[in-house]
Amino acid sequence: MALRDFLAKQFIDVIQWTEPEDGVLATRYPMQDMEIQSGAQLTVRESQMAAFINEGRLADVFSPGLYTLTTHTLPLLTNLMNWDKEFKSPFKSDVYFFSTRIQTDQRWGTATPITIRDKEFGAVRLRGYGIYSWHVFDPRIFHTKISGTRDTYLVGDIEGQLRNTIVATMTDAFAQSTVPFLDMAANQTELGRKIAESLKPVFAALGLMLDTFVVENLSLPEELQKPLDARIGMNMVGDLGRYTQFQVANSMPIAAANEGGGVAGAGVGLGAGLAMAQQVMSAMKPGETAQAAPAGAAATKFCLNCGKSIARGAKFCPECGTAQG
Repeated sequence: MALRDFLAKQFIDVIQWTEPEDGVLATRYPMQDMEIQSGAQLTVRESQMAAFINEGRLADVFSPGLYTLTTHTLPLLTNLMNWDKEFKSPFKSDVYFFSTRIQTDQRWGTATPITIRDKEFGAVRLRGYGIYSWHVFDPRIFHTKISGTRDTYLVGDIEGQLRNTIVATMTDAFAQSTVPFLDMAANQTELGRKIAESLKPVFAALGLMLDTFVVENLSLPEELQKPLDARIGMNMVGDLGRYTQFQVANSMPIAAANEGGGVAGAGVGLGAGLAMAQQVMSAMKPGETAQAAPAGAAATKFCLNCGKSIARGAKFCPECGTAQG
């Protein structure tokens, strides 16, 4: 009985695999000191594919299903083994299982900013990050170029290469694009679609299929974001003259509330503010040049009450009659 049990263990009549954990892309079925029995059953589950390797050469690949291993179901292996009729004796072969499940929530990001030439801002550096998903599509290519003879190949083993490939492809896409940064940042969905189209052939060359690619964020480094925010703020202000008048009007209650400022403090603030607003608005008018300061301008001052320009030595304001200290 013990001898029969021992001999039975040397031959495999059922070949199947269940993923022990997430992240396994390829694994070799344990075949040490074992041979595959003629007529053995091969079970390939959904989200899996299997491949037979004979003496280092990849032979037959199986999609999901239940198979009885004969010369009819193993045509390539039959040719490699020179089987001219139904084989009867057990045979030795490596069997690899591949997970074809979609690997979701894969993260990409620019470790360092990407320098591009923008037609609005000139040379700028961009940062970006997002998510993507992919799956093993062609086990032949993936085994030949990527996983090879490893017992187990994991997502983490190829993750870094894919991430660097994405960043390199993005750099090329940005370099060839004439779309300004602000337009790219405002339409990240379309940007992600264009980058995905450039990435799909690269993934296919590795036996992979890119399923989704999402740009979650596209931004400038902090030192470049501040000037951009200032420019956006200026565009939002619009008419600088009217904005200055508005600011001066808002400052009146604050000036009046200052301790010790009283009416005089408010008058000084209002007069100086109106004078500044007039100068700024004059400077902003196209086609006009700044007028030279009149002679003796340095010998004038503002009224403490109404803000009117008066002679520096005047004791009273000729406009409102307020005494000048």
